[in-house]
Amino acid sequence: MTIRKLIDEMDAAIQFPGLTNAWTMPIKTRIDMLSTGIKTPVGIKIAGDDLNTLQELGQQVETAVRDIPGTLSVYSERVVGGNYFDFEIDREEAARYGLTMGDVQDVIQTAIGGMNITTTIEGLERYPINLRYSRDLRDDINKLQRVLISTPQGQQIPMIQVAKVVIKKGPPAIKSENARLNAWIYIDIKDIDVGTYVENAKQVIEKEISLPAGYSLFWSGQYEYLERAQARLKLVVPFTLLIIFLLLYLNFQNITESLIVMLSLPFSLVGGIWYIYYLDYDLSVAVVVGFIALAGLAAEIGVLVLTYIDHEFQRKMKAGNITDLHDLREAVFKGVSERIRPILMAVTATFAGLLPIMWGSGTGSEVMQRIAAPMVGGMVSATLLTLIVIPAIYGWVLEHRLKQSGQYTH
Repeated sequence: MTIRKLIDEMDAAIQFPGLTNAWTMPIKTRIDMLSTGIKTPVGIKIAGDDLNTLQELGQQVETAVRDIPGTLSVYSERVVGGNYFDFEIDREEAARYGLTMGDVQDVIQTAIGGMNITTTIEGLERYPINLRYSRDLRDDINKLQRVLISTPQGQQIPMIQVAKVVIKKGPPAIKSENARLNAWIYIDIKDIDVGTYVENAKQVIEKEISLPAGYSLFWSGQYEYLERAQARLKLVVPFTLLIIFLLLYLNFQNITESLIVMLSLPFSLVGGIWYIYYLDYDLSVAVVVGFIALAGLAAEIGVLVLTYIDHEFQRKMKAGNITDLHDLREAVFKGVSERIRPILMAVTATFAGLLPIMWGSGTGSEVMQRIAAPMVGGMVSATLLTLIVIPAIYGWVLEHRLKQSGQYTH
């Protein structure tokens, strides 16, 4: 039994008219509600000034979003769907009996609504005592109209003589953000990532929904996390690459060698991307973190390759054994081949630490697997391509330097 299979079985078994199913983890739902207020992966908040207009816009969005691929369920809150008993007090009629507005409202509050008059203490337990008429005297509108009110003259008059009881529509709850009224739409998605779904939904809503002046639409839920993560990664990723380049420059004291090592980063991306595609993982913050970690590992392999080639080249240059292109290629080949073992040992140690994560299935394994997957796939391509492509590029650079220095001409 998997989570997806369990959700499919519950969706097939649980269907209530007028309600939609939204499956999520309790703790995750609580965190989402505390941060964004939205209980589903994707939510839409419509802000404006009139609740009736907000409800109409919410229903239009609900209809438009329902047919978008990837939509599992969608529900727009009915912001004015509540029924309320309103007591419209006639001031003149109340005054004829010597009653004030407060007198009539006190009867409505105590006899019909109920009022806590005291508290009973039972050991460490405390319970409020609420006073109001019994249910059989207030369970329909006709009985509410016959609720008796005591006048200062001692008369008992029915409620209908001083107040009219009417049923009105109103908001069950009023949501607001940034001092503006809100209507929320909850969207649960299936077999699609949040970013792709929202981009598709934005195109549909912009095409089919026309917002009146003074109304705005805002995407919320996990999409807010995605936007914040993207904004932060736009700073973190370039800063990480800059740090790697600076460390390489401090090590080689040369921009050319540093740039050659940086070429190992695209090589590592090849394997990481293919492995992510093979595992059917969506691009997420965890996956990007894995690629950032992969950049450091790939740079380490590139440094090992260039360092050993450079050592062999310098040794042969001091001995005067490099006189033509064949000698240079032999030095490059020997520098790589004699140091394959430490490189493979470093790669093997990395695999030994990451593969158990890919086989795990406990709590938190899904996030850890998405961090480890880019490194597992990327290390394969980075190792193979770095041992083949980087030596060829560095050999060409050394050949160019020797030709410029005039040490050999062919």
